[in-house]
Amino acid sequence: MIYLELLWTFFKIGAFTFGGGYAMLPLIQDEVLAHGWMELSELIDFIAVSESTPGPFAVNIATYVGAEVGGLLGSVCATLGVVLPSFIIILIVAKFFEKFKESRAVKGVMTGLKPAVVGLIGAAIITMAVTVFIPTGFSTAIFTDTSFYVSLVIFALCLVLALKKVAPIIVICLSALLGIAAGFLL
Repeated sequence: MIYLELLWTFFKIGAFTFGGGYAMLPLIQDEVLAHGWMELSELIDFIAVSESTPGPFAVNIATYVGAEVGGLLGSVCATLGVVLPSFIIILIVAKFFEKFKESRAVKGVMTGLKPAVVGLIGAAIITMAVTVFIPTGFSTAIFTDTSFYVSLVIFALCLVLALKKVAPIIVICLSALLGIAAGFLL
């Protein structure tokens, strides 16, 4: 039954991901593609939408995938699946916080998890960058495609604005406007 499959799949993703929604990207990508629920390009499109909509990133993606696969009930199952592990873990940690706080084992786990999370996020960024900048594979023809340069300019501008600490909503809105303008001009 698709609803249990969505619940279980996103429960596993939620249970084995540390570092938030972006750290979940490689797991979500692997699971969604392995189940054949959508194509990589569709997933990347929704990652962009999910980034610019209110709410937690992982919940937005889980809800969307669930809705695409199983309608309203599918979105409820996927969303419940992705948030339930964190809810359970937070309840346990809150109950035993004082014991966990100074534990050498917990400190060691966190020391090991931090670089792993950065690596997972980096891998997801590379996968998305390849799909955005060279969607048909690398060849010299990419350098004659105007959309490559438009994407590169928007990326560079957003990177500069983000480094200058411009509010993320302004960066998102500006990139959307530039993308719309490019779509009409090209």
